[in-house]
Amino acid sequence: MDPIVTNFLSKLEFGELKIFNNMGTIPLFTAVNHGPEYLIMQEALEKRFLSITELSQSGSVPELKVLNRAKIPVLLLDGEELAGAKQNRVLNTSILLKENSETVIPVSCTEQGRWAYASREFALSGNMMHREARVRKAASVSRSLKDCLAYQSNQGEVWDEIACFSRNADVSSPTAAMRDVFESKKDDLKGYLDAFQYLPNQRGIFVMVNGMAVGFDILSHTHAYELLHQKIVKSYAIDALLRQAKITEIPSVDKAKAFIEGASQCEEKRYESVGYGWDHRFEGKAIVGCSLVYQDKVIHMAFFRADESERVGTISSSSRRRKFRM
Repeated sequence: MDPIVTNFLSKLEFGELKIFNNMGTIPLFTAVNHGPEYLIMQEALEKRFLSITELSQSGSVPELKVLNRAKIPVLLLDGEELAGAKQNRVLNTSILLKENSETVIPVSCTEQGRWAYASREFALSGNMMHREARVRKAASVSRSLKDCLAYQSNQGEVWDEIACFSRNADVSSPTAAMRDVFESKKDDLKGYLDAFQYLPNQRGIFVMVNGMAVGFDILSHTHAYELLHQKIVKSYAIDALLRQAKITEIPSVDKAKAFIEGASQCEEKRYESVGYGWDHRFEGKAIVGCSLVYQDKVIHMAFFRADESERVGTISSSSRRRKFRM
């Protein structure tokens, strides 16, 4: 594994374990890294530095166009959802957009039943793709990079996962939109968000569900993480909410340390990023992960527990492949 990544993992510091219902979290801190300054997507959109649109009038499901008018880079986070235009999408990978640039970005659809303009430009939906779907998407994007050096997901798998997500939540969405599930569970999620609040200098979060380590996210700057904290917590919490079970294992900091040790043993491949830096992809026996590295600094890192079916994935049906070519 790249020494920049292993050094970053080895220097993680753990806060106090907190538990709410079936979810445990540990705040992550580190004294290393930091790196270049950037805006996150929320800031850039609020300041009107960023315009995100369909690639053309007719649109392209797996791609969007982003115009960054800011004088510094803008970070788009893997799994962040964009709402509007012809259908809602999520980012397929973390991208550090170059300043004053126009970029075509790889995305996946999270709203299968709509292909008509709701707005000309995209806005943030307020959600990040739920953890289980992020696992499958990360695995399929890694396969695509190995096969053809493209940041493409298996769109059929994404739709299948959102359909399962909706069934588990007992939510019927007229456009099969992931966003509708989050909206329907807003009140139930509040308890998790209240329990796991941002702490000063926090840079990331490690999560356990039903006593089992399921993954972590961490960013290079505390300011960036603070603005994304609730969105990240919610992406893990909704899985916890829908997968409540009798807890037979006890969450602990030792489990988090063991998971991170496993992450450091993963096989690694490196690819040129869509924006600045390099996209590192990791795979282990029961772990997948990714990390965006720029100027020898980790900008964003995420690792997830992944069973065999989540890592290998399934082949999309012919009907789904036809829909994907809209």
